[in-house]
Amino acid sequence: MNTENAPAVPLIDALEQTRELLRATTLPLATASAPQQRELAARAVAQLDDYVLPRVRSLDAPLLAVVGGSTGAGKSTLVNALVGHPVTRSGAIRPTTRRPLLIHHPRDAGACTTQRVLPHLARVRGALTDPSRTPQAGADGAGPVEDTSSLVLLGDENIPEGLAILDAPDVDSISDENRALAAQLLSAADLWLFVTTANRYADAVPWQLLRNAAGRDITVAVVLDRVQAASAAEIEEDLRRMLAQEGLGAAPVFVVQESPLNELGMLPPAAVGELRSWLAELGADAHARSEIAARTLGGAVRELADTTDRTAEAVAAQQSTEDHLRREVTTSFEEALRAIVDSTRDGTLLRGEVLARWQDFVGTGEFFRGLEAGIGRVRDRMTAFFRGQPAPEVRVEEAIESGLQAVVVENTARAAELAERRWRDEPAGQVLLAGRDAAALPADYPAQVAESIRAWQSDVMLMIQQEGSGKRTRARAMSLGVNALAVILMIAVFSTTGGLTGLEVGIAGGSGVVGTKLLEAVFGEDAVRRMSEQARKNLETRITALLDRRAKQFLDTIDELGEHPSAEQLHAAAQRVRTEGEAL
Repeated sequence: MNTENAPAVPLIDALEQTRELLRATTLPLATASAPQQRELAARAVAQLDDYVLPRVRSLDAPLLAVVGGSTGAGKSTLVNALVGHPVTRSGAIRPTTRRPLLIHHPRDAGACTTQRVLPHLARVRGALTDPSRTPQAGADGAGPVEDTSSLVLLGDENIPEGLAILDAPDVDSISDENRALAAQLLSAADLWLFVTTANRYADAVPWQLLRNAAGRDITVAVVLDRVQAASAAEIEEDLRRMLAQEGLGAAPVFVVQESPLNELGMLPPAAVGELRSWLAELGADAHARSEIAARTLGGAVRELADTTDRTAEAVAAQQSTEDHLRREVTTSFEEALRAIVDSTRDGTLLRGEVLARWQDFVGTGEFFRGLEAGIGRVRDRMTAFFRGQPAPEVRVEEAIESGLQAVVVENTARAAELAERRWRDEPAGQVLLAGRDAAALPADYPAQVAESIRAWQSDVMLMIQQEGSGKRTRARAMSLGVNALAVILMIAVFSTTGGLTGLEVGIAGGSGVVGTKLLEAVFGEDAVRRMSEQARKNLETRITALLDRRAKQFLDTIDELGEHPSAEQLHAAAQRVRTEGEAL
């Protein structure tokens, strides 16, 4: 950077920060604004690389005038006429301009041969071997280059010093690559030489580009080519009217009348005399060139700030959509958790198999009286042992495991199906679910649930053992059996009478009360209340963990999108660019 450009350092820092933020903003969710804003952000980054940052770093570099226009407008012929001899290829085959050509004064070669502007295009030196032929180009003067990824440089004394002319592809080319390159080159221009014809000056494509130029304060000069002398005044007047309507009333208009070409395919010098004089004056006036560069650069910086703000709004929309998708998942699984917890509180689990096994366990109440003396427990266990059957309390424990497992699996499946359905109602969710059966439970999920329930049952037994560690309490607990007490505590956790009716209340709820009283006789009322609350809390914690792991399968899909800059960061960057750009 030149020393006179030192005040631009804060602006360069702001531009580079904004560039990195825009590059990191991927807008991965399928929101309404995402496709267009991704493209706009990518263009903004490209223009930062191709024009804005290079120009801010070298404010005194030659002014870049890009010659653009529609297919068949005569751009190449015009460039040849401005230089004074053939330098570009033209003909009937479209598209005619297959690679960009940058023509500059030889003393400006140093500024043009660097990657200062359009750094993504390779530099290729061109040499005019014969005034009647187009320049030959190659990395070392070797074979011709026909691709659109390189920039052919040609030094010519007929180009004013301080000015460089770039011949661009057609803006409406049938080649996608050429159209994209034309847009890229126009975005890197300090000055547009926009070429149109008497027959096509009202076409939609060039006018959209001209509107964009007006919005960005780009200096535009319009060349009205191939105009019949009889209608020149009328067409020029209509063109100026249209330019004024689009905010380009100050744009100079140069009329090139229809003229026969000589044997080299050249226009007569007089046909472009007015335009050549204007360019020559511009080349000789450093202050005028500086004003044009500052105006175009200022417009590009303001547009960058606006694009960054719009990108921030798109990011905010992405965040809102992401939050919504997350809520749909968490809500679905929170509903499942409530349903499972309710089933452990309202007596639902004490129906069916659990109720039958509990009835076998408690019998008619003689079990508890027998346990008091330790005889019933020993008799029942010995009988079960010789018959090869599990003890009655073990069968209750297994029934609780089976019943609770069924409730958890059923509600988990329902939550996953609901979450998937809610996601498929959203475009962003549909994209995230593409090719995935998110609602399907893993094959081993029931086994995971059963393992978690058994772990909880082990927790309950450990709680009984620890609570019965005192000498007197241990004697009472040993007379009844740890397993039996653990089962009684499990039933106490589930045995509220809500949801039970008639005989069920008497058997399940009533026996649960008796069991609770027995536990209180062994451990004390406060200890039983504390153990019941802790057992319920532990159970709900384990169920929550099971559901959270399943919900994570959905949420990981969002997390895989990665981190990106926040809307606040982008808004702040846009404001900083505006503030630092005010000095231009």
